[in-house]
Amino acid sequence: MPTETFEFQVEARQLLQLMIHSVYSNKDVFLRELVSNASDALDKLRLAALRDDTPDVDVSDLHIELDVDKEARTLAVRDNGIGMSYEEVTHLIGTIANSGTAKFLQELREAKDAAGADGLIGQFGVGFYSAFMVADEVTLVTRRAGETQGTRWTSRGEGTYTLERVDEAPQGTTVTLHLKPADSENQLHDYTSTWKIKEIVKRYSDFITWPIRLLPEAGDDGAEGDEGGTDAREAETLNSMKALWARPRTEVSDDEYHELYKHISHDWRDPLETIRLQAEGTFEYQALLFVPSHAPHDLFTQGYQRGVQLYVKRVFIMDDCEELLPPYLRFVKGVVDAQDLSLNVSREILQQDRHIRMIQRRLTKKVLSTVKDLMSGAPERYATFWREFGAVLKEGLVTDAENRDAILAASSFATTHDADEPTTLKDYVERMKDGQEHIYFMTGESRQAMESSPHMEAFRAKGVEVLLLTDAVDEVWADAVGEYEGKQLRSVAKGEIDLGGAQDEKSDAEKDAQGEEYAGLLGWMTEHLDEDVKEVRLSSRLTVSPACVVSDANELTPALENMYRAMGQEVPHAKRILELNPEHQLVKSLNRAYTEQEDRTELTETADLLHALAVLAEGGRPKEPARFVKLVADRLERTL
Repeated sequence: MPTETFEFQVEARQLLQLMIHSVYSNKDVFLRELVSNASDALDKLRLAALRDDTPDVDVSDLHIELDVDKEARTLAVRDNGIGMSYEEVTHLIGTIANSGTAKFLQELREAKDAAGADGLIGQFGVGFYSAFMVADEVTLVTRRAGETQGTRWTSRGEGTYTLERVDEAPQGTTVTLHLKPADSENQLHDYTSTWKIKEIVKRYSDFITWPIRLLPEAGDDGAEGDEGGTDAREAETLNSMKALWARPRTEVSDDEYHELYKHISHDWRDPLETIRLQAEGTFEYQALLFVPSHAPHDLFTQGYQRGVQLYVKRVFIMDDCEELLPPYLRFVKGVVDAQDLSLNVSREILQQDRHIRMIQRRLTKKVLSTVKDLMSGAPERYATFWREFGAVLKEGLVTDAENRDAILAASSFATTHDADEPTTLKDYVERMKDGQEHIYFMTGESRQAMESSPHMEAFRAKGVEVLLLTDAVDEVWADAVGEYEGKQLRSVAKGEIDLGGAQDEKSDAEKDAQGEEYAGLLGWMTEHLDEDVKEVRLSSRLTVSPACVVSDANELTPALENMYRAMGQEVPHAKRILELNPEHQLVKSLNRAYTEQEDRTELTETADLLHALAVLAEGGRPKEPARFVKLVADRLERTL
């Protein structure tokens, strides 16, 4: 068959150069990645056989083989799994046509140290290329189960690769590495060494559910073997193949759990927390879950692959089983092994299965209780969790009413009470001042912006605590939750503010008199600014600023309007309310000028400026920026 030569994509060439020039300090991970790929191929073949997708395929002895030739300095990683077609090789290995590659390259360059670089390759699904860390040339021979013709892929990692169709190829995939010379200074070990291979497999892949067999070199036992050299030689199984979730906790080390996590998640870092769960009785299952220590780069993208691995009686059924955990726990990785499901279960069946729904409820409660335990028992690890996953966990406050109380109990929020330590709603309520009826919060892009907002002035003056919420989901969940322990959640930027006993109230007579004093100005400004505001009124929340804009108690804020529009939902634009500070000298002068002057041309400009300044103060944009700049410049000119 003809051999064709192709060029790598630009990103693929960059990736190969990083591999070849030794960006990793720990080159042993290449074998972990190749074994992990082989294990996935075996899982897929077993699953296909269960569903009769590949008739007449032998799955009686699925395994991984490691074959060393010291004289030729080659190491072959062989599996008899699902294999790949010619087209799949072209797509999956020839081009790296996935969006994660560019992000991988960026993060790899930004890795602060060697430990930060190790393992990133697995996280971004390009583990095959780690072979070029230790090999001058890599050859892949593969045949997809059920097909008659195979494919050979070869490259020296220098910008091109060759592809050809081959007639004689066993089912599955064989990756042969032509190894570089050992270089101890560069931590490049001799990977034809039996003890080194055993060490790597034991450390990284002992839990793999398929046997990993090391073949003795041809001639070691006097047997030549047939072509391929696999039949006549007795192999040594290197891994225990024990399912960690089925073994007693006392028999499993943290390192073993961590390696399973890395295998499942393709993350190079240890997990933040390991969660074990075993249910017995009418419906039996075992679960081993992991909370990562860092959020993946694509956690909030639409195509993020969520879910945990599903096994039935220790037989792998599917990756990313979404039905086992709700979307707001999509960062959790792990394994669930059910005893009473059908091996031929499909995603459609899972969506309706009452046992699966029962498992989801139990796992959800277990994860939430674990997070709450971290809050009280391991505050530093909880702080890491909340920094990485707090925003996604709070989605559950909107979507999971059943577990809303548990989510709130595991949540913490920045607060004006303490610049460094967040608070729980429970602690906030315990600190509430006498007479305070509501839990107050503010949403914004940053703590600094919110603390300097005019909306905060009365609260700061009276020492009333305010929660400072910076995540996009905050306005949504606060509206959905509504109240906590009988205390209503109130935005400081919505509705009229009455701080009750915490505020020194004017007498009713004084307020009535002030209202009459400003009635004319308020009515005139409401009419003049009619296109932009629904009302102009006096404010009880301002102590320093002349004005602010607020939303009506039942209206959407601008941030929520923009969020819904970004989601494709049409929402009507809500006019806002302009509040004036009757104690501010600018507002007093404006009212005096309104009372005394018949020509209100200049007064109109002042009203426009005051409204634009209020919009700017909350981080908004004036309706007509160019006109606003001209008005400010004209006013400044008159002062000189």
